[in-house]
Amino acid sequence: MNHADPECREVRMGGLQRLLRPRNIAVIGGGTWCANVIRECRKIGFDGEVWPVHPTRDEIDGLPAYRSVEALPSPPDASFIGINREATIEVVRSLKEAGAGGAICFASGFREADAETGDGGDMQESLLAAAGDMRFLGPNCYGLLNLLDGTALWPDQHGARRTERGVAVITQSSNMALNLTMQTRGLPLAYVVAGGNQAQTDQAEIGTILLEDERVTALGLHVEGIGDVRRFETMANTARSLGKPIVALKVGASEQAQAATVSHTASLAGSAAGARAILARLGIGQAESLPVFLEALKLLHVAGPLASNRIASMSCSGGEACLVADMALSTGLEFPPLSEWQLADLANVLGHKVALSNPLDYHTYIWRDGAALAACFTAMMQGDIGIGMVILDMPHPDRCDRTEWDSALEAVETTRKATRIPMAVVSTLPENMPEEVSDRLVASGVAPLAGIQEALAAMDIAAYLGRQRPEAPPLLLPESDGPSRVIAEADAKSALAAHGLNVPRGVNAASPEEAEEAAQKIGFPMVLKGGGIAHKTEVGAIALDLRDVAAVGREARAMGTDGFLVEEMVTGTVAELLVGVVADPAHGFVLTVGAGGTMTEILDDVMSLLLPVTVKDVHAALNRLRIAPVLSGYRGAPAADCSEIASAVLAVQDYVIANAEIVREVEVNPLLATPTRAVAADALIRLREER
Repeated sequence: MNHADPECREVRMGGLQRLLRPRNIAVIGGGTWCANVIRECRKIGFDGEVWPVHPTRDEIDGLPAYRSVEALPSPPDASFIGINREATIEVVRSLKEAGAGGAICFASGFREADAETGDGGDMQESLLAAAGDMRFLGPNCYGLLNLLDGTALWPDQHGARRTERGVAVITQSSNMALNLTMQTRGLPLAYVVAGGNQAQTDQAEIGTILLEDERVTALGLHVEGIGDVRRFETMANTARSLGKPIVALKVGASEQAQAATVSHTASLAGSAAGARAILARLGIGQAESLPVFLEALKLLHVAGPLASNRIASMSCSGGEACLVADMALSTGLEFPPLSEWQLADLANVLGHKVALSNPLDYHTYIWRDGAALAACFTAMMQGDIGIGMVILDMPHPDRCDRTEWDSALEAVETTRKATRIPMAVVSTLPENMPEEVSDRLVASGVAPLAGIQEALAAMDIAAYLGRQRPEAPPLLLPESDGPSRVIAEADAKSALAAHGLNVPRGVNAASPEEAEEAAQKIGFPMVLKGGGIAHKTEVGAIALDLRDVAAVGREARAMGTDGFLVEEMVTGTVAELLVGVVADPAHGFVLTVGAGGTMTEILDDVMSLLLPVTVKDVHAALNRLRIAPVLSGYRGAPAADCSEIASAVLAVQDYVIANAEIVREVEVNPLLATPTRAVAADALIRLREER
C-alpha cells in the first residue's frame, strides 16, 4: 500500500477519524479490562451504542453480547480488543474484513517483549498483515480518551474531565497517559491517546488528525522515538498552517546512532542530539520535565504562543521578586526596565516608599484594594510585553479565608481584559494553585501556572514558539545503515576540497625519506601525520611545528607507520572547531558544530542541526556556542572569520548532499579558524560499503 498516495492517505485518515470520534463501539472480550471500558463509556457520557462481543456469554455488564464480529449490527467505528495476542490477530482480521473503522489492541507480548518471548516480532508482523489498511493503536496499548465528544476506549479509571476545547496529548506509554489524566493543574484535556508499540499508526498520524479538530488548541507529545520522519514533518507543517503549537517531552535515544562511535562527531551527535535538532527544525517546543510540559501546554491553551520574550513580574514580596529574577537566568526571558511614565503611574498608586523595578515588589500597601491592584498591574503591562505574571499562592481552603485573595485575582482578570496582553497567576509552590482556582482563571483567559521555575520554563517555550521563522526545506534523509569503511585522511580532504573546503597544502609519503623530500617542497613550519589512524593525537601519530628536514625524518621514523601525510602548518589560529555530520537513521543527517581539537569531549560545547542548513543557521549556531566570545575576539584578541567558518560548514554539507546515498559520517576536527581562513587540519569520511 502506497502511503504517499493522496487517496491512500484519505483512507487511512478516514479510519483514524472513525476510531477517534466513533458513533458506536465494540468491546471484544469478557475480562475485567473490557468491563472497565463499558463502565468508562457510561461514566464519560458516550451517547452511541456499545456492543460487547463474547463467544459464549449472553450479556456483559448489563449489555447484550454478540457472539462474533460478524454478528454485530454494523461494522463498528471503534473496537477495544481485550483478549490474548493470538486471538487478537484473528479478531483484527475479522474487523478488517467487516469494514470496521479502527481498533485498540490491548494485548502485550508483541515486539516489545521479543527478547523474552522470542516470537514477539513475528507476532507483530502477523498483526500488521491481518489489519491491512484498517487502523489500530498498539499493540500493548490502553487506548484513547476523547473528552470533547465523550469517548472512553479505556480499560481503567482515569481523572480526565469533559471539556468543550482543550489540548491533545499523545504518549507512547499507557501508564504515562494514565498519569497525565490525574493532573489537577487545570489543564483542559481534549484528547489523551496512548500509542503503545506504534506498530502501524504512529504519533505523527494521530497528531495530524487531532490538530485538524478545531476544538484542539495545542498538541503535546511524549516522544520515545520518531518513526516516520516524513509523517512527522507533515504533522509539524499542519500545525504551522493551522497556527497551533506543539510541545514535546523527548526521552530515549536510538541504538543506531550511538553505535557509530568511530569519531568525536558520532559520540556527540547521536540520536539524542538528532531528536532535539528535528524538534527545533520543525518549530516544536521542547520541555525538559513533565511539569514543564503540562504548564507549557496550559499556557499555550490560554494565551497561545507569546509575541515576545519580555515579561513583567509582580509580587507583594521582595523574596518572590528575587526568586523570579534568579530562576529566569536559565531561560531566554527578559525583564525590560520600566519607562518614565510607567514609573510615574506606579508612584501614583504605590507611593514613594516602594522601590520601582521589574520584577516589582509592590509590597502590601494596596493588598485588599482591588482598584489599586488593577492600576498597579496595568501600569506594569505596557510596552513590548509578551506576558505579565503575578505571584499569588492561594491559602489552605479548610484553614484560611480566601476572600482577601479574590481582589488580587479580580485585578489580574481586569488587567488582562484592559490591556489584552496575556497574563498568568503563578504560585511559588505547585500545590498552592488549587484546581478550582485554575479552572476559574482558565475560564477568564488567565493562565494559572503552578511553580515559579515551571512557569518561567513554560513562558520560555511559549516565547520560542511565538518567534517568526521561515518554513524549513524538507529534511535530507539517509538510506538504511549497513557495513561501512573509513577512507584515508588525504582522500577525505581531497573529496571535501572538491566541494569548496579549504585544506592545507599536503603530500602523501610512503617512507620517512619521501616525507623529508615532501617537507622541502611544502616549506616550514609543517605538520607530519601517520597514515591510517583515526585519532592520531592519542597514539602519538602527529607531530606539529616541525621546522627542518631532520626533525621530519626523526619524527617519521619514531611513528613507525606505513605511510605519512606531510602538510603545511596553519598559524594564527583563533579557535579549533569541530564540524561533523552523522547519518542518524531516526532523524536524518545531524550536523554538529562546536569546540574542537583534543578537548572536544571535555568542553562538550556543540550545537546540532539537521541538513540542509543555511548560512544564517550556521551563524546562529556559532553565536550560541560558549566559545562564541573567542570567535568574536575575546579581550582584544583577533577575531575568527565566521564567514569562512560558515563556508567550511556549507562545503561539508555540499559533499554530504552529493553523496547522501553512501555517506555515513563526515568529520572535520579540528577546523582551524584564523582571522582570514577556516582550514580543515584533519578530516574523516565513513562511507557505506558498496552492495
